[in-house]
Amino acid sequence: MKTYVLDTNVLLHDPQAIYKFQDNTVIVPLTVFEEIDRFKKEQSETGRNARQISREIDGFRKRAKLVDGVQLDNGGTFKVAIYSEEFLLKLPPELRVDQGDNRILAVAKDLQETLPEGSVIFITKDINLRIKADTIGMIAEDYQNDKISVDDLYTGTIQMQVGREAVDKFYEEGALDLENEFNANQGITLIDETNPSHSAIGRYNALKQQLLPLLRVPKDGVWGIHPRNREQQFAFDLLLNDDIQLVSLVGKAGTGKTLLAIAAGLLKTADESVYSRLLVSRPVFPMGRDLGFLPGDVEEKLAPWMQPIFDNVELLLTSVDEGGKRKRGYRELLDLGLMEIEPLTYIRGRSIPRQYMIVDEAQNLTPHEIKTIITRAGEGTKIVLTGDPYQIDNPYVDSASNGLTYAVERLKGQEIAGHMTLTKGERSSLAELAANLL
Repeated sequence: MKTYVLDTNVLLHDPQAIYKFQDNTVIVPLTVFEEIDRFKKEQSETGRNARQISREIDGFRKRAKLVDGVQLDNGGTFKVAIYSEEFLLKLPPELRVDQGDNRILAVAKDLQETLPEGSVIFITKDINLRIKADTIGMIAEDYQNDKISVDDLYTGTIQMQVGREAVDKFYEEGALDLENEFNANQGITLIDETNPSHSAIGRYNALKQQLLPLLRVPKDGVWGIHPRNREQQFAFDLLLNDDIQLVSLVGKAGTGKTLLAIAAGLLKTADESVYSRLLVSRPVFPMGRDLGFLPGDVEEKLAPWMQPIFDNVELLLTSVDEGGKRKRGYRELLDLGLMEIEPLTYIRGRSIPRQYMIVDEAQNLTPHEIKTIITRAGEGTKIVLTGDPYQIDNPYVDSASNGLTYAVERLKGQEIAGHMTLTKGERSSLAELAANLL
């Protein structure tokens, strides 16, 4: 039997964390609730999580005394541990400053000394606090429940060595029967085992258990954009397929994630009217000075964070149609209500029907935030998640615990979901060099 001591940031990251430790004992120091109380009035996701945690624990009070232990439905036990000043003396002199982190660490240390050896595990997402705990002889771990190894992340594509007749049959009949050993909507490359240059690409249809050809990209491209590599061909197939309601695109800077998604969205809204509007959104995470330091009204404050989206839209608007006429202007698309660009701050609580919704920089979202966004989708809405797990600005998630990689792994194999990992940079030779070497 293990005893897990949870830090504040674990509960703020996942308000359901207390249920994720099976039939073991979960202990939360009273100091944690003092820290959670500071966040409860915030309108951010952290504030909402703080309020949810408080409601959960308040419900436990009706079942038993929190300090004595409450039986959880999963067979585990939940307790609240009270801090005592004498606990602080069990820490090294450098850590005896009376502050929240040290109080929580002192409670965990006291439990370690009173319970069987090796049974107490301190769980925190604070790297420095894990270092401190390890230094004083404690077992300290990150919160692993929602972690997905980015190196093992589902790529959405696979290559198959087949006989020449299989490749020829696929070209002749437009389909190839395959055993049900692939994920739904997985991109498959057939390679002739006797002649590697003889190949074919398609998407696996799990319902028919067949490899089907990719959707044909218009002759003049998708708003002037043509796929430049095989991965982008797979990506466009997912983005342009109305039966696939959720698409995730993962890749380093310059691979075309956002550009492909916006181009497909404009085609489906402005040209084909499949969706009523293109909604492009992204989380606001500053890399430098925070939002409040910038001058101007809300729109002017948000401009620096939404600029990457503006840049992609402007690039598409410089393209021309078959008649040589320039595509609709950016402002005209906004005025006609065909496109809307806004931060994710305003998404919660909305119902979004018949829209092509792109969530850019989704790697900065937590799994809980990703769930909140996807559950906003109304009838006929398509959601596209784009991001790079290696470029994260949110201090509370990393490459393995962010919402984008979480969604990719959890939704792979679903008939209405598709994923593609883009690896080849197409922005410029300089951008590709920087992405690989710097």
